[in-house]
Amino acid sequence: MDTTNHRITPAALQDLRGWIGREETFDDDLSAAPVRGLAATLDLANVPGERGDALRPLWHWLYFLPRAAQSDLGDDGHPRLGGFLPPVPLPRRMWAGGRLEWHAPLRVGDAVRRTSRIASVAHKAGRSGDLVFVTVRHEVSRDGAVALTEEHDIVYRAAAQPSDPVPAPQPAPTDAVWSRDIQPDPVLLFRYSALTFNGHRIHYDRSYVTGVEGYSGLVVHGPLIATLLSELAVQQRPDAHVRRFAFKALRPTLDTHPFRVCGKPSADGQGAQLWAQDHEGALTMQADAQFA
Repeated sequence: MDTTNHRITPAALQDLRGWIGREETFDDDLSAAPVRGLAATLDLANVPGERGDALRPLWHWLYFLPRAAQSDLGDDGHPRLGGFLPPVPLPRRMWAGGRLEWHAPLRVGDAVRRTSRIASVAHKAGRSGDLVFVTVRHEVSRDGAVALTEEHDIVYRAAAQPSDPVPAPQPAPTDAVWSRDIQPDPVLLFRYSALTFNGHRIHYDRSYVTGVEGYSGLVVHGPLIATLLSELAVQQRPDAHVRRFAFKALRPTLDTHPFRVCGKPSADGQGAQLWAQDHEGALTMQADAQFA
């Protein structure tokens, strides 16, 4: 599909909303090799990864990977639109956030099924052009029972223009109790792209991301940052289980500088407030974890 910028007219939005309710089902096995690969990529030691061990929160993103043939990819490295996802005629797309709830643990070795449904398609006129938000609802089941429900928000944006206003950064909180500094070099981004079979060129192709999409560096994966935030909470509360996790991306994180993941316990001690910030102290992602 031609993804040059188009205005999202009421008629076009109505057509896109025709995708609401569309479903797809994907069966997979929670094998051990991806767990070992992500643990190495994130420099985490002693991550349980044997058959029967509980899968860490958000690590299910290592499974249900895209299956599009090479010939079915678009210019940006993503599968072409118009299959399961609606054909939004805007060229930039990002994982904007999500909300997850675990009803039972997922374990290494489980045979699982993910049923995905287009839950909503919404339009917003931003300062730099049209935005379209698509929310996908996933249910991950084991032995016929739902173990995880997830809502996944995707945002589609117009191509960057030199005249686009630059949003003012929001300062990150300064009261972190826990923190970890991350150097997002191209090798880290490549390894995470490989583990998640993510062909999006903004994460590894510097000439594409700077020349076509208008960023000044490679873009750090939103799910990678969310996983680092979740791990920060898990390492502080190894005795607890994450029951709910929600996150929202606020600002792109690039590989040109280090960034920091931060957190603190919630007032009631039953969860954690989490955030990521760039090298200038601007808030790039915020998240909330609730423990069982």
